[in-house]
Amino acid sequence: MGPPRQAPAPRDRLLAAADELFYSEGITSTGVDAVIARAGVATGSLYNNFGGKDALVAAYLEARDLRWRHEWEASIADARDPITRVLAIFDAMQRWTSATPAHRGCAHAAAATQVKDGSPAMTAAMAHKQHLRQRMCELVAATGVRDPANLAQDILLLYEGMFAMLAMDPGVAPIQRARRLADALIRAEIAETR
Repeated sequence: MGPPRQAPAPRDRLLAAADELFYSEGITSTGVDAVIARAGVATGSLYNNFGGKDALVAAYLEARDLRWRHEWEASIADARDPITRVLAIFDAMQRWTSATPAHRGCAHAAAATQVKDGSPAMTAAMAHKQHLRQRMCELVAATGVRDPANLAQDILLLYEGMFAMLAMDPGVAPIQRARRLADALIRAEIAETR
């Protein structure tokens, strides 16, 4: 019999509540009082840990980004060749949506429409998208195609469109369709390179 389990720290409870509420209800529609109530913490906990809503939103986006990066990298590690490593972004999304709601599309893209330019939250949202571009370009370059940056952008366009369809019409199997289209693009580019 191990030691008794400790309740999550107020910071962790606030982040979990923010993740749930900001994603499902929207950042602008969710006040700090709702996050505090959902987290079951004292008002001072939010200000002591984050200083205010702006920093809480940024921390929520950063935490979500770190979870996504872990999921994506695990899928890349499971892939067997350069093409499937590129397609791992869709495999990771399939796993992600089985455990995390995605009915509102991309949390980072949604945040970018709700926060001010130059805010910590906008910086966090843009850092997420920059990492996607950089990592995808690295993965595509390993396939040997002539213009990896261009193909990476095409694949990310499919990825972002997949998110929109998850929010609007998940019944059309957007993850599988985006993966299939990305696979066809990669193979066509490889054939053209040879």
